[in-house]
Amino acid sequence: MDLVERALAGERLAIARLLTQVENNTPLGQEALQRLYSRTGNAHIVGLTGAPGTGKSSLANQLAKVLRSTPNAHKVAIVAVDPSSPFTGGALLGDRVRMRDLAGDPGVFVRSMASRGALGGIARATSAVVQVLDALGFGIILVETVGTGQSEVEIARLAHTVIVVDAPGLGDDVQAIKAGILEIADILVVNKADLPGVENTLRALSLMLEMIPQAQGETNWKPPLLRASAVNGEGIEEIVQAIFRHGEYLRNHSLWTTREKYRVLTEILERVQETLLEQWKHTVGEARLNEMVNNVLKREISPAEAVKRLMER
Repeated sequence: MDLVERALAGERLAIARLLTQVENNTPLGQEALQRLYSRTGNAHIVGLTGAPGTGKSSLANQLAKVLRSTPNAHKVAIVAVDPSSPFTGGALLGDRVRMRDLAGDPGVFVRSMASRGALGGIARATSAVVQVLDALGFGIILVETVGTGQSEVEIARLAHTVIVVDAPGLGDDVQAIKAGILEIADILVVNKADLPGVENTLRALSLMLEMIPQAQGETNWKPPLLRASAVNGEGIEEIVQAIFRHGEYLRNHSLWTTREKYRVLTEILERVQETLLEQWKHTVGEARLNEMVNNVLKREISPAEAVKRLMER
């Protein structure tokens, strides 16, 4: 059997190697993605985002445990994106350390991946990795973002359900509302609810939710504000039930297809941009591009003029 067939058979080493090929965008990975794509479209993709220190990894760990214990439990995959060093490009994939207690469950697969400099909280290859896991039969896919706080809205383009995680004691209760981070929440969770100040955080977030207009077409869904403590497992079952309710709501109101269409359109446009940029670089040539860079550095022309001249070619 080849790598794809072994992965479909559930061989965990083959799944890991296949995801590496897809993440690195190798010819084998591209071929595998094409072969598997017809099997996608069945998973419920759940995004976990929020500022560093809110306990997203611990929450994902507990959610996977409860999801696996529910009747007719789905297979669960966790895709955890870690930040890459701007100097070395490396990343400490720490979520594998935090989620060691899931290792004994064959129905759970944890994949850590580096952001590789991508902004928005997820890596460029995250969508492709999620598609492969979807095709391999994982019914629930949890995607944990980097945790940069105010710029992680890209997850809304990938996930069906977005959970924004906050915690008391972060110093600024209005941080969550900046740059659209709160607006993308389908479920809002205050983790570490055993810490002092949780009531103040809940009160502030409740007021903020009242201020945010609902997305057009989804006015009947009000994001629930839940409290949890991932350390001792409190509130996790309520979050799981909220995930299922939101998925049911999307399907009953034909919004599941709408979100899928938006995700596909976004991915196509991003791939078109990448392809056109590479073709443009090849057409212009490195020498001409460096010439324009040097002219700008000498202050002979502006960057805008450099772009104009390069595009004319």
